[in-house]
This record gives sequence, structure tokens and C-alpha cells, in this order.
Amino acid sequence: MPENKRVVVGVHYLSRLALCLLPLAYCLLPFAYCLLLLLGCSRTDAKFQQYYVQGEQLYIKHCSNCHQKSGKGLGLLYPPLGPSDYMEKNFNDVLCQMKYGRKGFLSVNGQDFNQPMPGVRSLTELEIAEVATYVYNTWGHDRGMVEVAEVKQALDKCSP
Repeated sequence: MPENKRVVVGVHYLSRLALCLLPLAYCLLPFAYCLLLLLGCSRTDAKFQQYYVQGEQLYIKHCSNCHQKSGKGLGLLYPPLGPSDYMEKNFNDVLCQMKYGRKGFLSVNGQDFNQPMPGVRSLTELEIAEVATYVYNTWGHDRGMVEVAEVKQALDKCSP
């Protein structure tokens, strides 16, 4: 009989503990949900992998001639993509430049560049998301998946 009493006391203790922790659980639930969303597209996610591989192929075809396959750029002519303080601070601009290009001075890692960058107007929003997923997860970048909706939003705000 004493063993049953211990079990009842243990359950009673756990019930009180659960009641005390319940408000804490409700407070942490939104954070847990956000964490799940952030971790939802990990590097092992099939969609991320598909974007990354397709993005690499598109990068090689459209971008590597100037920025090089290594992403280090070409001397003082074309800026590096990794590491690149410009890329980190100007995500939406980078997406716009993929499609519409850029003219004028650009400072990357304290170095000025003044070569025009031709855009690739034939790239779709999906293809830009794929290229961006590749370049923003290579050469020291670790942004995660770039969604088509992010690209659409950025392109809607930039002028061709």
C-alpha cells in the first residue's frame, strides 16, 4: 500500500508542476513555431537542394564569366561575391541586379568597382530565387533558402 501512495504523490506533484509550466508553454509557443519555420528549409531539404543545384548551373552559365566560378571576382574589374559586405547589406538590390543589371560605382569590402553589370532579363523569378539560393549559401554565406515570393517582392520595388 505505501508504494501506491508514492505513485499518487508523484502524479500529484507532476500535475502541479504541469499547471505551473502551462503559462510558460503558452508564452514560448510562438517562438517554437517561428523556430520550426526557420528550420523548415534546412540544407537537407529537397526543395533547398533543388534550388541550390539549379542555381549553381544558372550561376555558371550567366555569372561566372565575370564573378568567376570561385565567386572571388576578377581583380579590380568585377567584385567578389564571397566574402561580400555589399551582398550582406543589399539583398533586394542584388536580386534586382540579377535581372536588370547595374551601372556606376559599387563598393565591396572597401574596394570600388565601376564596371557595368549586365542583367539577365530572361531570368524568371524562380531562376533568380535559385541563383540567389546558390550565391547566398556559398563562399561563406549562410542565408538559407531564397523563396520566389521574396524575389517577386524585391523585383516589384526596383526599376528596370
